[in-house]
Amino acid sequence: MSGPVIANREGDAAAGFAAGREQALTSASSARAVTVWRLMAGWPTIAPIMLKRSVLLAAAFVLVICVPWLCAQSQTVTKETLPGVTNFAKLDTTIACAGATTPAAVAGLKQMGYASIINLREASEAGADIDAEAAAAKTAGINFIHLPFNTAMPDPAVVDRFLTAVTDARNHPAFVHCASGNRAAAMWMIKRMQIDKWDADRAGTEAAALGLTNGALKTFALNYVASHK
Repeated sequence: MSGPVIANREGDAAAGFAAGREQALTSASSARAVTVWRLMAGWPTIAPIMLKRSVLLAAAFVLVICVPWLCAQSQTVTKETLPGVTNFAKLDTTIACAGATTPAAVAGLKQMGYASIINLREASEAGADIDAEAAAAKTAGINFIHLPFNTAMPDPAVVDRFLTAVTDARNHPAFVHCASGNRAAAMWMIKRMQIDKWDADRAGTEAAALGLTNGALKTFALNYVASHK
């Protein structure tokens, strides 16, 4: 009688093991199901957050990368007649290039919103009253930067200083002038090519609209950029 009893005990043990394994599998499946259910239940909350983050990242990309590029593409040259300023030409709110400018005109430039005046005239030029213009700028509360630039002997070091000044946010927008507007436009052409990475044709076309007619200055601008690559 001992044989059958042993057999039954073995059968019971096997049955118990099988039942235990099935229960374990069922429990594991239930746990996975609960996890999946929780994720699905949380999705309506998680999805908007993820979407919002994606939208914010895309908006940041547009502001940092695209908007400045679009602004550079859309600017046009506008010419106006201003008292005390010759050959005034501006690029929207970015910069203005001009020729001879009297100290009496400085207050008006401040009212127009210009934050700085970059004067490229040499003190020895006829009608170039540097000290009076600097005093007028101080009274008006506008930054005055004097960078004497000789057309016959253009100095690359002056261009270096110009690029530093014109890219300083504290000087935006800038009013750049010389006697005729040629030097001012040539300097801006260099900025377009060196800083903004415009090609020579595009930068030259804009510079011409701003007042660049001097072939020697244009050649100097091209040579400067070629030597600073």
